Amino acid sequence: MSTTHESEVIARLAAMEEQLQQFNQLLSCLSERVTHSEDNLRLVADIHKYKKLRDLLAAGNLQEADWETIRVILAITGQRELESITPEDVKQFPCNELHVIDSLWTTYSKGRFGFSVQMQIYQNVGGSLNTTIAQDNTVIERFGDRIGWRVDGKWQKCDRLDYTLAAPISCHPSRWWNSPFGSKMTNYFFNRLLTCNL
Repeated sequence: MSTTHESEVIARLAAMEEQLQQFNQLLSCLSERVTHSEDNLRLVADIHKYKKLRDLLAAGNLQEADWETIRVILAITGQRELESITPEDVKQFPCNELHVIDSLWTTYSKGRFGFSVQMQIYQNVGGSLNTTIAQDNTVIERFGDRIGWRVDGKWQKCDRLDYTLAAPISCHPSRWWNSPFGSKMTNYFFNRLLTCNL
């Protein structure tokens, strides 16, 4: 093969490699757009379910949004009151619904609040799938200390929490976690958040 022909082949291969990289970038961008569109479609499909929560969060009414989060969760589980939601309900809670609720909280709090933010803090204090299975309450207590739910070793009433954007990061939603099953339910819910990749 002549040097000129060899140079042409190398140049063509380099051009093809560059085109392939551009194509991969385009595919990556397209994949992100599809994911974003799917998130929007989930919200649109259930606008009646999420509209009030979205409106309350957009208005900055975090305290009422916290109550509305419970109402949305009740509607999804088919239960009438928070006390009726069992660990079994949590194990079967639809991941896409968790993602929508989380997305609304994170979007309107500028990334300060939401299940995914709570999940990060939980993992930062040593939480994992194994600690949820082991029902490790020490991790739950460290989590509570970190986000302001516990002060001087005592759990705070939800009414005493700060419902502004100045509240500790990941403090809300908060009322939903107030289950009669206590830390057992907290561990089940963190397990579900981990399983759903929040």
